[in-house]
Amino acid sequence: MFKTARNMAGLPWIAAMAFFMQALDATILNTALPDIARSLNHSPLAMQSAVISYTLTVALLIPVSGWLADRFGTRRVFIIAVILFSLGSLLCAFSPNLPFLVVSRIIQGIGGAMMMPVARLALLRAYPRSELLPILNFVTIPGLVGPVLGPLLGGILVTYATWHWIFIINIPIGILGIIYAIRHMPDFTMPKRRFDTLGFALLGAGL
Repeated sequence: MFKTARNMAGLPWIAAMAFFMQALDATILNTALPDIARSLNHSPLAMQSAVISYTLTVALLIPVSGWLADRFGTRRVFIIAVILFSLGSLLCAFSPNLPFLVVSRIIQGIGGAMMMPVARLALLRAYPRSELLPILNFVTIPGLVGPVLGPLLGGILVTYATWHWIFIINIPIGILGIIYAIRHMPDFTMPKRRFDTLGFALLGAGL
């Protein structure tokens, strides 16, 4: 299994980038909400829907990501995830109203829900257990920094640029992630198994 991966050197960096992007976008919006609200002619309280829509989408779809990766391959699903995340970011940046922003955040959340779990799954299948601990530690650090850095970075971008850049900065990172994934992401698949529709429905109802 370990020999099927192409050049594995970049795989931990791909996973670290995915974890960072997913975690950063969970909090980067917080300090920018008043500016976005003024731009879209809504109250700051109403803008919470843009935050919640992303968080709920990620929480709901993370369990689906493993099944998709097993069925269609880790590389393919990861690249699609990054494309969706980047597309959602682009749509968010040019949202003319709140409903458009919420839908764009949902698209972003669909991509975010698949990025980190699929990258982590590729790591677990690409490396022997004896090498996993330092690699997973390396990947985890950006995910811990992202939520802390998010409000600060959001405030800086709003102060010295506009709120649109909160989303635009994801696009070059996403393009870089796609290039790295094409070159370094192994394409693991597993025997087909049924999707747990009942469990997914219960999870959705609980959220």
